[in-house]
Amino acid sequence: MHNLDFQNRCVVISGAASGIGKGLAEAFARQGARLVLLDRDADGLAQVAREITCAAGLSSDQVRSICVDLADDGDVARCADWLCADGVRIDVLINNAGMELPTPLIDSDPLANQRWQVQLDNNVVSMVRLTRALLPLLHDGGSIINQSSIWGLSAVAGFSAYCASKHAVIGLTRSLAWELGGRRIRVNAVCPGWVGTEAAMASLRSMANNSGRSEEQELAQILAGQVIPELLTPEQLAGTFLFLGSPLAQAITGQALVVSHGEVMH
Repeated sequence: MHNLDFQNRCVVISGAASGIGKGLAEAFARQGARLVLLDRDADGLAQVAREITCAAGLSSDQVRSICVDLADDGDVARCADWLCADGVRIDVLINNAGMELPTPLIDSDPLANQRWQVQLDNNVVSMVRLTRALLPLLHDGGSIINQSSIWGLSAVAGFSAYCASKHAVIGLTRSLAWELGGRRIRVNAVCPGWVGTEAAMASLRSMANNSGRSEEQELAQILAGQVIPELLTPEQLAGTFLFLGSPLAQAITGQALVVSHGEVMH
């Protein structure tokens, strides 16, 4: 029987400087993975790499951090070239980086359409860009895990661009599963519910402002819609990524796994 031992396996995580990405990096480090952490926040990324190296007792060459703007073709190509030159072979690619901004349809701001486009670019196109660039470095039989959301299966008012982008991630995941199946590369998506990150709390504040409720009342209503009325933590979410990245999930591909304390049952 296989286990979740990631010793000598290379895991690439985008958006690793904070929030869910940081939690995923910590979880894979505890399982002995060799990490390549990507983010455009150079200072935050360096801090995470230092913390993980110290906490997990890893050597500096087991936790590499690369500051990269995933919206920039040249930047992503340079990242891939650097990893290739260093002989890196990837076992698991986690496309976690993304953004979440409100985009109400009645927004009359001249930049409203730009905010829509930016979210599609950050949440979908950048995912394609990084996957394409790193695909030659990915082992046959490897795993790609894309970050979607329960709002990629449902929806909420005022966040149409984010919801559309996360629906698109699921479509992308299913298409790539077919495209890469010949190399036995598994491609799956994870759809988290409400995780207690800064980004999620910013969305909570926006929803509270629109509804006229306090943040506490808004959160209470959200949690009332869950079977288990608690916010998720990045650590709880990490178990699903560890499973999907391991040989235990070798027969699972093209799926969108929901982790939401029962808010969405799919």
